[in-house]
Amino acid sequence: MKLLSYILVYRRFLLVLLSVLILLPLPLVICTKEAECAYVLFVVAILWITEALPLSITALLPGLLFPLFGIMPSTKVASAYFKDFHLLLIGVICLATSIEKWNLHKRIALRMVMMVGVNPVWLTLGFMSSTAFLSMWLSNTSTAAMVMPIVEAVAQQIISAEAEVEATQMTYFNESATHGLEVDETVIGQETNERKEKTKQVPGFSNDAEKSSSKVEMEKNAVTGTKYRSKKDHMMCKLMCLSIAYSSTIGGLTTITGTSTNLIFTEHFNTRYPECQCLNFGSWFIFSFPAAVILLVLSWIWLQWLFLGFNFKEMFKCGKTKTFKEKACADVIKQEYEKLGPMRYQEIVTLVLFFIMALLWFSRNPGFIAGWSELFAQYPGFVTDSTVALIIGLLFFLIPAKRLTKTTSTGEIVAFDYSPLITWKEFQSFMPWDIAILVGGGFALADGCEVSGLSQWIGNKLSPLGSLPVWLIILISSLIVTSLTEVASNPATITILLPILSPLAEAIHVNPLQILLPSTLCTSFAFLLPVANPPNAIVFSYGHLRVIDMTSSQK
Repeated sequence: MKLLSYILVYRRFLLVLLSVLILLPLPLVICTKEAECAYVLFVVAILWITEALPLSITALLPGLLFPLFGIMPSTKVASAYFKDFHLLLIGVICLATSIEKWNLHKRIALRMVMMVGVNPVWLTLGFMSSTAFLSMWLSNTSTAAMVMPIVEAVAQQIISAEAEVEATQMTYFNESATHGLEVDETVIGQETNERKEKTKQVPGFSNDAEKSSSKVEMEKNAVTGTKYRSKKDHMMCKLMCLSIAYSSTIGGLTTITGTSTNLIFTEHFNTRYPECQCLNFGSWFIFSFPAAVILLVLSWIWLQWLFLGFNFKEMFKCGKTKTFKEKACADVIKQEYEKLGPMRYQEIVTLVLFFIMALLWFSRNPGFIAGWSELFAQYPGFVTDSTVALIIGLLFFLIPAKRLTKTTSTGEIVAFDYSPLITWKEFQSFMPWDIAILVGGGFALADGCEVSGLSQWIGNKLSPLGSLPVWLIILISSLIVTSLTEVASNPATITILLPILSPLAEAIHVNPLQILLPSTLCTSFAFLLPVANPPNAIVFSYGHLRVIDMTSSQK
C-alpha cells in the first residue's frame, strides 16, 4: 500500500522515465534515421497526451534530441521554433490586449445582447452570437472568461425576479384576504366574543399556510440545489453555460487567428506546400464562416430543445408586453452597459484599428480581384497576413492613449509624457508564450520527420488506404482527431497528427486540404469533458454543470 502511494506521488516522474526507457530499443535496434525520429515523435506524443511535463517544455525535446541523433543540426532546429506564425500571433495579441484593456469587448457583447431582446430563447442566441464574434478575434479562453460573469449576473437576476414576482403575488393575495375579512366584520357588526376570536385567528391561519408553502419551497430547493428555486431555473443556467462553451469554440473556427489550431495548420500547410498560395485570411473566412453559422444555429436549437424545450409560439410572440422577469433581465443588461459610460477615445481608436486590420487581411489577396499585395508584385509571397498584424500591432504601442502629468514645485500640473494604447508589460501578460513554444516544437517535429524520411516512410505504409473511398478516409481521420482531442490539448493533438495525415494524403493522391481541413476543425470540437478545453473548464467552474450534463449534450 505504501508503494502504491509512492507511485501515485511520483507518477509523472515515473511516466517520463518509462516513456524514455521503454521506447529506447526502437532507435538502438533498428538504427535508422526514420526509427530515431519515430522515437522522438512517440516520446513527445506520450508526454503531450499525458501532460507529465508542461506542454511547452515537452515541445523543446526535438531541439534536444534531433541534434543528438544526428537528424538535424541545432541551428536548423532552433530556426523552426520561430516562424511567420509567431509574428502573426504577436500582432493579434496586441489587438486583443487593447480590446480587453479598454473594455471594448464588454461593450460589444452587451450591445449585441441588447439588440436581440430579453426573451430567454433570443437572449441565449444573443449571448452565443456575441461570444462567437469576440472569439473570432480573441482567444476562446479569454472570451469565455469575459462573457461568463455577465451571463451569471443575468441568470441570477432572472431567478431573483421570479422570486420577487412570487413574493408580490403572495403579498397581494394576503392583502386581498385581509381586506375581505375586514368587510365581513363590518357587515356582520354584532357577533359574540367567541365569533370575533375565531375571526381574528384567520390571519394566523394565513401565516400557517405561508409557512407551509415556504417549507415546500425549501424542500424543492433541497432537491434542486440551494441556488435554484425550480428545476427550470437550473436548466436555464445549464443552457447558458453550455451555450458560452460551444459558441466560444465555434467562433474561433471562423478566422485563421481565432484559435491556435487554425494557425498551426496554416503554418504547417504553407511550409509543406509553399507553391500553394490558397490559404489566407480571406479564403479561410469564406470557407469557414458559413459552416460556423450553421454550427452555431444548430447548437442553439439543440441546447434549447435539450434543456428548456422549444416553444415556437413563445419565441415569435410579437406586440406582447414584457413579463416582470424579462424586464428585470433587460434592466441588468442595461445597467451593465451604462456602467461603461459613453464610448471613450481609446475604444474608438482600438475599434478603428481593428477594422483596418480586418480590411487589410481581407483585401490582401481576395482571389476574385487583385489585392493590395499586387503593389509588391516584384516580391511575390513576401507580404503575408503577419505583415498586416505587425503594422497594426506597432501602432498600438505608438498611438497616445492619455497624457501623463506631474505636479511641479509651484503646484502647477504639467504633462511630461504620454501613455500608448498598450504597454509592453500589458502585452507580456496577454502573450501566450507557452503556445508559441508548443507550436514551435510542432514545426521542429514536422521538419525532423521530413528530413529523416519518416514522413515518406509513413506515406508508403499508408498507401494501401488509397483503395478506400475518400469520404471514408476523411471520416476515419476526423473521428480519430475528435477522440484524441478529448483527452489531449487541442494544439498538441493537431501538432502530433499533421505530420502523419499530410503523407497519408500524398500517398493516396488526394488533395491534402480534403483531409487536413476537416481534421483541423474537428480538433476544436472538444466538448465532452471539462478538462478537454479551457472554455469548458471556465463554465464548469461556476457550479451549474456536472460532467454528465456535458456528455449528455453530445448524444
